[in-house]
Amino acid sequence: MKVYTLVENTTMNQNLGFEHGLSLYIETRHHKILFDTGQSDLFIKNAKAMGVHLEDVDICILSHGHYDHGGGLKTFLQLNDHAKIYMNKEVFIPHYNGSEKYIGLDQDLKNEKRFVYIDDEYNIDEELTLVTCNKKECKYPVECYGLNRKVDATLLPDNFFHEQYLIVKEDITVVFSGCSHKGILNIMNWLTPEVLVGGFHFKKLDFQKQEDCKVLEDACEELMKYPTKYYTGHCTGVEQYQFLKERMKDQLDYISTGSIVEL
Repeated sequence: MKVYTLVENTTMNQNLGFEHGLSLYIETRHHKILFDTGQSDLFIKNAKAMGVHLEDVDICILSHGHYDHGGGLKTFLQLNDHAKIYMNKEVFIPHYNGSEKYIGLDQDLKNEKRFVYIDDEYNIDEELTLVTCNKKECKYPVECYGLNRKVDATLLPDNFFHEQYLIVKEDITVVFSGCSHKGILNIMNWLTPEVLVGGFHFKKLDFQKQEDCKVLEDACEELMKYPTKYYTGHCTGVEQYQFLKERMKDQLDYISTGSIVEL
């Protein structure tokens, strides 16, 4: 299995652009998968530069309904004429950062015929499974950090029911998570993969606040209890990653635009 980082907040190659967002290209034994599309068409430009042919993608997965993961959906639909796009049934509920900033998806796309809307769990085949874990108990607290959803013209704290995780089973089990809004510790408790790839959503933690530092310390302690290899980036935050890396050593690595990881 190979994982190409098409878009992330940083870049390891000056010839590749970067933006706040995430897009991964995953090659398995049986599939060519696009996991999220970043916030623009940059993932397509970077894919070409990296020798990745998105026209050949047979499956697209949208991790959740935020613009920095699904903003490139329209351009992908124009480029690729056959791949189905799997997303949660609540993904087009309007999402906001605070009360004014819309961070959801393009509402004009919601009736696209290639979209496959799923509920809590969906087996694509023996290799690929999608889960939301919405019916599972959250052992660890979930913080919405001011993110909201609009229901009947009322803003409510986001419950992140629109977020799903891709489980790939080959010789090992790998879980892909876009932002881990439901909590990376909860996801690990639920799924316990051998490898996890995705954001940890620690970027908003403030190093000047003792309670925030304790959150990171506690996260390190819990994550290191698992024999899991972690690859993270995007909403984890660069400084927060360095904090984790100093403690987790080789158990944790960063995926930046242009990186290629072989699992």
